[in-house]
Amino acid sequence: MVSNVSNVSNGASDVRAVVAAIPDPEIPVVSIEDLGILRDVTVDGAGHVEVTITPTYSGCPAMEAIQADVHTALAAEGYGDAAVRMVLSPAWSTDWITAAGRRRLEEYGVAPPAPRADDGAVPLTLSVRCPQCGSPETRELSRFGSTACKALWACNCCGEPFDYFKPL
Repeated sequence: MVSNVSNVSNGASDVRAVVAAIPDPEIPVVSIEDLGILRDVTVDGAGHVEVTITPTYSGCPAMEAIQADVHTALAAEGYGDAAVRMVLSPAWSTDWITAAGRRRLEEYGVAPPAPRADDGAVPLTLSVRCPQCGSPETRELSRFGSTACKALWACNCCGEPFDYFKPL
C-alpha cells in the first residue's frame, strides 16, 4: 500500500483513520484509502495536518469533492489547520486498490481489475468476470463507463451491464 503516516506527533494515526474512512464520492462503498487515492497524512508538532491524495486519472472531477470532504472531516475532529495536496507523480495505479476495496467494488457491481504480477507484468484481460453472476462470458460495450476511469461491459449470461475499472 502506498499511503502512510510520516514521522508525526501523537494522534496522527487517529487523524489518518478519519481521512482514510472518507468514502469516494463516485463509489461510496469504498473509501479513498480502499481506492489508493490517499497517499500520505502528516501532522507536525504544531498540529498542522497535511493530506496528500492522487487522482485516479488526471482531471478526475471527484478530486474537488474529495478535498472538500477531507477538510470537512478534519474540521469536525478539531483539525481546522489542514492542507490537502494533490500529487500526480507517481501516477495512480489500480494496483493501489486494496484487497478490501476490490472486494467491495465487486459486491457493489463494479468489476475490479486483477493486480499486476510480482514481476510487474500486467495480466492479459481476454474477458472480465461479471460481478453479478461470476461468468467470464462478457463483452466490452464502451471504453468509457460511468466515469473515465471505468469501461462499460455486459454479461452474455445474465445480461447485466457493469462497470470495469480499467487497469492502469
